[in-house]
This record gives sequence, structure tokens and C-alpha cells, in this order.
Amino acid sequence: MRKIREATLIELFVTFFKIGGLTYGGGYAMLPMLSREVIDKHHWVTEEEVLDIYAIGQVTPGIIAVNTATMIGYRKRGIAGAIAATLGEVAPSLIIITLLATVLLQVKDSVLVQRAFGGIRVAVCALITQSVLTLAKKSLIDIPTVLLFLATVAATLFFSVSPIIVVVFAILYGLTVKQIRRGEV
Repeated sequence: MRKIREATLIELFVTFFKIGGLTYGGGYAMLPMLSREVIDKHHWVTEEEVLDIYAIGQVTPGIIAVNTATMIGYRKRGIAGAIAATLGEVAPSLIIITLLATVLLQVKDSVLVQRAFGGIRVAVCALITQSVLTLAKKSLIDIPTVLLFLATVAATLFFSVSPIIVVVFAILYGLTVKQIRRGEV
């Protein structure tokens, strides 16, 4: 097992600046790069911790990528770490959006630009698929988790159940399964 190491504020800012600047497609697309940076390269957290942090980032209000950066920064350096990681995560988007807004207004009708966005969408789909497979490998570990997964897929795809209801159900289900395993029910 690898030793978890500390992080400087600059390291947190630069790492999340890179993740924020090179990840397209939102929170799901960031998972492969997040794992590579904070687990493999910097050894700040374990794979299980990233999945837990990522799951919490999904169910809390706000952007998954920002929530995840904030939580990892907080774990490593407290409030200052949370601020450094969060600023690192959002700074590239602010810079890029500001620049793109001025340029895109000039070239928005260009066929070349429309084709480029088409290619970006395909790449983002591939990154999201990779993230889903990574999460599935680590999350679908036994019969109760597989049953929850199948129920969630059915509820959202076939019955259009609100994600809020799905998350609340998943929390209650997880707590119930844990209590049953402890023999408390």
C-alpha cells in the first residue's frame, strides 16, 4: 500500500489548474485525469477515497469537479487547501470562457468550428464511458450493489424517476444494507 503524502498549496492549485484546463465534458470526464494526478502521481489519496469523494461531490449542490477539488484540497491542507484547489479548478474555465466568448461570436457560423465541436462531443462521450466503467469496477462489488445499480438504471431510464429520489433511495438502501450486515435489523 502506498503512503499518502502531503501537498503544498501551490501543488494543489497547479494540479487542479491542469485538471480544470485539460478536462472537457464535466465532472464525469475528469475522473480518469483526477485519478492519474491525485492517486498515481501525487499519492494524495487512495482510489477508494477518490471514489468516496467523487460520490459526495455528485450528491452535493454544485459542480462535481469543483466539489471534488474542494474536498481533496480540504483533506490535504484544510480551508486554505480547499480554496487553492477550487481556484485551480475554476481558473482555466474562467480564462477559456472569457477568451472563447469573444472569439466564438466572430466565428460561430463557421463550418470548421461546428465540426470541431462535433469531434469534441464524441471525445467527451468516450471519456464519460471510461469514467462509468472505472466507477462500475470499483462500485459493483457484491449482490446488493449490483441490485442497486440495476434498480437505479431502471428507475432513471424506464420510469424517469428524479435523480434526487434515486440518490435519497440509494442512501437509505446503503444504510439499510450496512445495518443488515452488522446484524442490527
